[in-house]
Amino acid sequence: MKLTIYSFALLFASGALLMSLGYRCSGTKKTVDAGPVEIIQTNVNGQGISIRLDFVKGESHNHPLMVVWTEDTSGRYIETLYVAESIGKGNFQHGDKSKGMWEAGAIQRPAALPYWGHKRGIQSANGLYIPTPENPVPDAVTGPTPTGNFQLQSRSTGQTPAVFKLLMEINQSWDWNEFWTNNKFPDDLNYKTSSQPSLVYEAVIDLNSPVKSFEMAPIGHGHYSGKDGSLTADLSTLTTALNIAEKIMVQVE
Repeated sequence: MKLTIYSFALLFASGALLMSLGYRCSGTKKTVDAGPVEIIQTNVNGQGISIRLDFVKGESHNHPLMVVWTEDTSGRYIETLYVAESIGKGNFQHGDKSKGMWEAGAIQRPAALPYWGHKRGIQSANGLYIPTPENPVPDAVTGPTPTGNFQLQSRSTGQTPAVFKLLMEINQSWDWNEFWTNNKFPDDLNYKTSSQPSLVYEAVIDLNSPVKSFEMAPIGHGHYSGKDGSLTADLSTLTTALNIAEKIMVQVE
């Protein structure tokens, strides 16, 4: 009898360990969330509310570009809380091939995060709604591109509406599928850097609610080459892009 109890306890402990490492099972599908959580802190001198975003990577995660910002309930842009440094500074690690090999250099990729770019509403000299080295996003809200699970710790700059929207746009290059093929728009070079369009997530946050934790959900995708700030609600053409994130939770204080 002691052996049976011990065996049961051992099995229970093993199961608990697996759960603590982040193993999840849904039917026959398994995803592994195990691994370190990168901490990204932005706008540390902000005088407004504290916002924490916990991102759990999905099975299709492969160094996607991301941006997080706030809007009021009418959709008016308020401020950026985090943007990947390559987009925010207009300088990519693989941005210059003038010497026959990829080197870091200035480049604009309007298809990367077009919904945010047009919402932000700052137009560069060439007409694109995306930052440049000459007019970058402030250092306070730029950060490295996370390699996996991460936690964003940020603050709003000033007073935030009692009810507001937190949005996140994600885009991963080279994730072609049967609809978004590499020859779908053969003359559109911006499309070729995006593949499946950017995916936009949203959470509506009510500061007066006793609930302080909110799950973000996808609400649409951006323009496939960044020509405008449209949001397409139909996500039926997206496949692996929907699995870049396993779960995105937001907490406010």
